[in-house]
Amino acid sequence: MEFTEGLKLALQSLWGNKLRSILTLLGVVIGVASVITVVTLTNGAKEFVTSKINTYGASVVTVTKMPQTFITIEEYLSFQKRKDISYDDYRAILSDCKSCVSVGAQRTTTGKVVYQTKSTTDTNIRGWTWTMPPISNLNIDQGRSFTEVEDDHSTHVAIVGYDVVDNVLGPGDPLGKEIRVDGTPYTVIGVGERQGKMLGQSMDNWVAIPLTAFLHSYDAHHTLDIYVNAGGGGVIMDEVSGELRTIMRARRHLAPAVPDAFSIDTSATFGNLLSKMLDNFGAVVVAIAGISLVVGGIVIMNIMLVSVTERTREIGVRKALGARRKDILLQFLIESATLSLAGGVIGVILGITVAKVVTLIIAFPSEVELWSILIGLFVATAVGLFFGVYPAHKASELDPIVALRSEL
Repeated sequence: MEFTEGLKLALQSLWGNKLRSILTLLGVVIGVASVITVVTLTNGAKEFVTSKINTYGASVVTVTKMPQTFITIEEYLSFQKRKDISYDDYRAILSDCKSCVSVGAQRTTTGKVVYQTKSTTDTNIRGWTWTMPPISNLNIDQGRSFTEVEDDHSTHVAIVGYDVVDNVLGPGDPLGKEIRVDGTPYTVIGVGERQGKMLGQSMDNWVAIPLTAFLHSYDAHHTLDIYVNAGGGGVIMDEVSGELRTIMRARRHLAPAVPDAFSIDTSATFGNLLSKMLDNFGAVVVAIAGISLVVGGIVIMNIMLVSVTERTREIGVRKALGARRKDILLQFLIESATLSLAGGVIGVILGITVAKVVTLIIAFPSEVELWSILIGLFVATAVGLFFGVYPAHKASELDPIVALRSEL
């Protein structure tokens, strides 16, 4: 029997039992859709993480009170006992780090921004040194960035995100307008580029002011984050990290055997850790989705066994007319593979649709990968073939005489 003939018979059989075929597909559809959805969202998250890491540059080293990630509450409590990273620490690194290309520092809080009768209460207030916009690769759409003089003299100037422009400043040129940040007046000198949304939260609702002005307006006794541009990767970042560690340990008066009382991280370290977490999460969900595929395969086997029983007389007639065992075997294998492949196609479409709907609703990034689609279709077909072997073998072993005696 030719493959095309077997495919035609398989499609006729499936179409003749539409409701049963649809119900049979559910397990495969759910399994494949789950895998595609998870892989698509995980790939999107990786792309987002990579883009955010690149925002600060692949050669940026951070000096912070606490590491960017921690596992247990005990670690968190121990990190909280560390001494704050101070403005003096920033000045010391700025003057003593010979291999650092540039050094910046920041502190953030959430506050209220007011312009005339309009205001917002959940704006991210950033205290930045004048070097932070270049380190963070912030592009200024309008106006300019801070200058070193403005930073040194605590000048009341501000760079704002587009949410502040659209919702607070209103129409007209935003440059030169005076806003009040938690009651303190600042003159807008620049507007940062639009960054969009992430997980439903706007990335453009922010105001950046010189760090010295920030420390005058807010409590100065809180930790800073220091950002260092190492100017390169690999060995250069290791050298810069080593020099930063030496400076900070000397300022903390730590003995050689005493662990660091601060954290030094690189963008690559954070990115690799988060990628591993996403991979582990994806692996767990894919494993759970695999259970759905197995259940779907068992359902396919069951339906195919029922089909063999219902079509015993048909099998007898085909054998009496000259069909060989391998023809009957191939017919039922094609039927089960077609059934599962159809489920795979529907599952791929459904999985991509669900991922894109999630992206539209909460702005969670998604990235469709061709390899995930191909694997999903391959696995679905393989499940149909694997669980269709026994029913197909049973059909091919039927005695034609016994089959012809079967009741219609």
